[in-house]
Amino acid sequence: MVTMVSKFVYYLHLSRRTGHYSVQNRAKNAPGKPPYHRCNSQDSLDELAMYDYWTEVENITLSGEGDAEPQEEVQLKVPDEGEQEEAWLTEAGLATLFDESASDPEDMMGLLSTLTRTQAAAVEKRVEKLQQTLRKRNKQHQVPDVRDIFKLPGTPESKEDEAQSPERSENRKKDITTDGGQVTELGNRAGPAEQSVSEPETDINLEVSFSDQAISYKESSKGSSEALTDADDKLPNFKLSKDKTGLTKVGDLSPQDMKKVHRLVLIEMTALFDTAGIDLKAHKAVKLKVKESGLFGVPLAALLEQDQRRQPGTKVPIILQRLISHIEDEGLNTEGLLRIPGAAIRVKAVCVELEGKFYEGLFPWESLKQHDAASLLKLFIRELPHPLLTVEYLSAFIAVLKLPTKKQQLQALNLLVLLLPESSRDTLKALMEFFQRVIDHKEQNKMTLNNVAVVMAPNIFMFKGFRNKISEQQEFSLATETANIVRLLIRYQNLLWTIPKFIMNQVRKQNTENQKKMSKDRAMMKLLKKMAYEREKHEKQEKPLSEVDSSSQGFIRVQAPQFSKVSMAVQLTEELQASDVLSRFLSQDSSVSVKREDLCLYEIGGNIQERCLDEETYMKDLLELNPSAEWFIKCIQR
Repeated sequence: MVTMVSKFVYYLHLSRRTGHYSVQNRAKNAPGKPPYHRCNSQDSLDELAMYDYWTEVENITLSGEGDAEPQEEVQLKVPDEGEQEEAWLTEAGLATLFDESASDPEDMMGLLSTLTRTQAAAVEKRVEKLQQTLRKRNKQHQVPDVRDIFKLPGTPESKEDEAQSPERSENRKKDITTDGGQVTELGNRAGPAEQSVSEPETDINLEVSFSDQAISYKESSKGSSEALTDADDKLPNFKLSKDKTGLTKVGDLSPQDMKKVHRLVLIEMTALFDTAGIDLKAHKAVKLKVKESGLFGVPLAALLEQDQRRQPGTKVPIILQRLISHIEDEGLNTEGLLRIPGAAIRVKAVCVELEGKFYEGLFPWESLKQHDAASLLKLFIRELPHPLLTVEYLSAFIAVLKLPTKKQQLQALNLLVLLLPESSRDTLKALMEFFQRVIDHKEQNKMTLNNVAVVMAPNIFMFKGFRNKISEQQEFSLATETANIVRLLIRYQNLLWTIPKFIMNQVRKQNTENQKKMSKDRAMMKLLKKMAYEREKHEKQEKPLSEVDSSSQGFIRVQAPQFSKVSMAVQLTEELQASDVLSRFLSQDSSVSVKREDLCLYEIGGNIQERCLDEETYMKDLLELNPSAEWFIKCIQR
């Protein structure tokens, strides 16, 4: 039988003759049996590192042989002509453009009013494609003309808006600079000196939309050769620019605002790929029969629902958490951890035993060997009925490497991580954190970033039946690409789960627009006035006059209704941070039994629904961004 490793050796020989296959054909005189510490460099994947990839593929193939109950394979469906655009517009919250009964048109207009020109162009492109398809079908279906959509009041291209604000167009040009300068909209207080300084290459600018930055890069690099070189393949030490209003991580926002984030991120991600001429084709998974209970081969959402009945608030499958903790308890110094497989027969037997004894607490963890546990962890990922990165976005993850710069690739990955369902996103984060802890012990276990990436790539990307759907040539082409994607996910995980500030600004603007529309409803206005009157009356009875409207006097009032000290006035200073507010609260209420790390200062109301604040948030700057907000100390909803 011809193994995957022997095929790899053949392609390796071919690549040395033709110059094809690997990203960089650097390795020379590769030994027949490479040592454990195959790849010393953390900057690029070489041929020796890819040897581990094909060894892992072969191990996966052998471990699946002789399965008594083969699972139904995922069937991928490419949407019909027009379906792709309809699905995209629906997910982006713009279904009203082709189905008037689909959603609230005012909500749609609030979304459209926040879009940048590049984002608006992405929407226009999908609407135009849908119009063409409907014309081909001879459907008597009215889809608004693209030009009409972006000339409605409140949208970026509105003539009415341009008339009211003639300098707006010029300001937008100034906002987007080729050196990644700062945006001054929505409370950003960057001064002229800051704007004139070129952004260091390692900075990730979260203030300006990624697609607008890509357009600026494209225009500034016209006529120059931008082919990837050895230097381009290295991993820069990217960092996030400091933001006085605080970074926003996944999990910091309310479900209502996260819904808005999802829509905006989808539009932005599509716009970013459009700038490079990459047309993403989303796949759909055909429904298949799956297990509804158990541990392995159960849909992630169903497994979490099952776990949450046992442990409310669970975000990562309990079995995965337990496997990770067992591997770590055994010690992360074990050489070849994650790479050396457990005994296939023994792993299958343990899998069956776990299914029957895990939830009852009867499984003998002390007898589970570490390499077997690592093999079970990889099996859990592979056995998911749908890939962890989802059928819908898997091709987009792979397409990331087609973007011209490492910075754009990282920005695209950031957007794709935010687009994942919560169950996939949280599980992926737990895995990336675990992989990093393994890498932290690389001197002992010989598992570098590259080693972990090439071993885990086939487990993450090769879902059930994947290899039956692509040619052998495609499989070899995808090998290095998928390993590189996993490498980026691990290396930059601290950046990828961050919501960019320009997206947050768009959410704030959308909330403001929605509030303006709500205020036009007379009945709502009466209700709000009544509520405001009753509240003001109550506050005057409960508080000294000096505490009313304290923020205008240089104070903010922080509420903590869950604790004995339910309210506290805090004086604003230029240097006051969210961490200082928490410290002051804890110092004045000794009865608090909750750990400091389980508490968060929340921004609630105004132009945001709810947001758990980064401890380095400067309160005065945030108050300028959201002057109507209220401040609450609460336990973090984990």
